[in-house]
Amino acid sequence: MTGRTSLAINRTAFTRARFIVSFLAAPVLLYLIYVISPYAQAFYIAMTNWRGVSADPQFVGLENFGRLLSDDVFWKAVGHNGLLLVLLPLLTIVIALFFAFLLNAGGASGGVAGIWGSGFYRVVFFFPQVLAVAIVAVLFQQVFRPDKSGMLNAPLMALGLKPVGFLSNPDVAFWSILGVLVWQAVGFYVVLFSAGMASIPREMYEAAQIDGAGRGQMFFRVTLPLLWDTVQVGWIYLGIAALDVFAIVWVMTAEQGGPDHSTTVIAAEIYRNAFQYFRFGYASAMGVVLFFFTVAFAVVAMRLSRRERIEF
Repeated sequence: MTGRTSLAINRTAFTRARFIVSFLAAPVLLYLIYVISPYAQAFYIAMTNWRGVSADPQFVGLENFGRLLSDDVFWKAVGHNGLLLVLLPLLTIVIALFFAFLLNAGGASGGVAGIWGSGFYRVVFFFPQVLAVAIVAVLFQQVFRPDKSGMLNAPLMALGLKPVGFLSNPDVAFWSILGVLVWQAVGFYVVLFSAGMASIPREMYEAAQIDGAGRGQMFFRVTLPLLWDTVQVGWIYLGIAALDVFAIVWVMTAEQGGPDHSTTVIAAEIYRNAFQYFRFGYASAMGVVLFFFTVAFAVVAMRLSRRERIEF
């Protein structure tokens, strides 16, 4: 009986494993073909001098990576991505948390209920997410126009002040791009954090209010600790987005990263080298560097923001 029982258990386990494998085989195969395979090809192309036309590119080893070390434009792009990596998540999350807390705990009842019409405000905040990135870029090109038709410069000129070159002044252009990126991203995280806050039991706020906690204390002692996992995920996503900025820079700025490379980013230089200069091997080397930057950021962010999970 024992042998038969063991055989039946093994047969059941094998049937279950075969059932699971049959479902996972197709998605895993597609993932290998369309994700892992292109990564492997990019790593190989990065060690060649391929220009996009030769069927047999010459292998040059780490020569492309050596050229990156002395490429001033590339290091400008790395610096801009580094600034975005710090500022975009920080500004977006702070602003999104502020508005989400107002929507969910900023009502007249002392921080226990949300404000009237909060659902409508969530829709308004989320609206930039339904716009294509290219549309956002073209829209803000008009907003930043350096003449009387520009939304920001028109009132300045009406007051007799000089127009600001939001996209033509090298000292201002990068910060204009950052502002657009924050504007585009903040609405999604307002909705995300609002959903997280809505799941926090009202009793916790009521208990904190009975203990004499103000709105600021409720946010830092109740809301933020219980929302930390969501904030952590948002930070990682925004960091990856900061490293992957391309469309806004390419469409909005003069010279696709100008003026004078003051707004260029790694993704823009990858595109420029690949499809304008036809240096696909060199562009792939930049892509490999960007890949390792992204993975390193995700790992570091996960480790630094790790903390005990709070159940409620």
